[in-house]
Amino acid sequence: MSRVGLGIDAGGTRTRWALAAPDGTILAEGEQGGLSALQMGSDEGRARVQAGLAALAAAVLVHGKPQALRAGLTGFGGDGAQLRQWLAESFGLPEASVLLSNDIDIAYLACFAPGEGYLVYAGTGSIGAWIDAGGVLHRAGGRGVILDDGGGGFWIAREALRHIWRNEDEEPGRWRASPLAQAVFAQIGGDDWTLSRQFMYGQERGEVGRLALAVAASAEADPVAAAILAQAGRELARLARALTARFGARPVVLAGRAATLHPLIVNTMRAELPDALSLTQTTARAHHAAARLAATLVVPACGNDGG
Repeated sequence: MSRVGLGIDAGGTRTRWALAAPDGTILAEGEQGGLSALQMGSDEGRARVQAGLAALAAAVLVHGKPQALRAGLTGFGGDGAQLRQWLAESFGLPEASVLLSNDIDIAYLACFAPGEGYLVYAGTGSIGAWIDAGGVLHRAGGRGVILDDGGGGFWIAREALRHIWRNEDEEPGRWRASPLAQAVFAQIGGDDWTLSRQFMYGQERGEVGRLALAVAASAEADPVAAAILAQAGRELARLARALTARFGARPVVLAGRAATLHPLIVNTMRAELPDALSLTQTTARAHHAAARLAATLVVPACGNDGG
C-alpha cells in the first residue's frame, strides 16, 4: 500500500488538513473549526478538542486512511500525550505514527529548510521564528495575546476596541461618526458595552481575532483603522529585527492570515526593515507541508506550493 500522509495545521481560528501521496501530490484537503493545545487546560476545553478531532477525522477518512500523521497546533509546548492518544484513536493509527509539534514548526518548514531564514507569522497571534541547522527553534515574540503578540489578529481587534471605547468615555455616541466603530459594532452585534465585553472576554481568542477583518474593511474610510494596521506592520518588523540582531541577516518570510488583511501591514513592515534585508510575503500552505512531511518527503520552499 502506498504511504499516505496526513498533515494538520491547527490554529485558534481554523484547522486545515491535507492528505499527501508519496510523490507529494495533495490528494484531498479541507478545513474545520479552530483547535488549540491551549484548550487542554480545562475540562470544557478538552471536551471541545476531543469533539473537534472526532469531526476532523470524520471529514478526512471519507477521502482515505493515512498511514502517518503530522500535526502542528497553536500553543503546543511538548506535553502532548493525551492529544497524541486522541489523534491515534480517531484515525486508527499507532501512536508512534503520530508526530505533534507547535504550529510554527510546521509553518517554518513550509518556507525554509532549517537554518535558511526567518519566519514572521501573523495569525490570531504573532511570532518570529528561526529553526537553526540543528533543529532548535529560536523565537521572538509569540508570548500570547494577553502579554503581547503585536500585529496579530487578536492584537488588531483589541487595539480597535480600545480606541473605540476610549472615545466613548470622552464623548458618548462618537462611534456613529467613525467608519471603524460602525464596522466593529456591526460585527459584534451592537454598540452596547455588554456586547463588547462578552465578545472580548467570553469566547476563544481565535473568534476575537476575526474582528480584525472589520478593521481592515474600514481602513480606506477611517484613518484610525489605517493607523492600527500600519502599527501592526511595525510590530511584525520588530520581530524580524530582533532575530537578525541575534543571529545575523537572513531572508525573511511573512506568513499568516492576519498579514494578508491589508497591504498596509506588509508595506509598513517592509519600510521598517533595512533595504538589504529580503522580505517576501507568502501564502504557502502549512497543512500541505505537514502532509508531505508525514509522507516522508522533502517539503518545497515557499512559493512552489501553488499559494
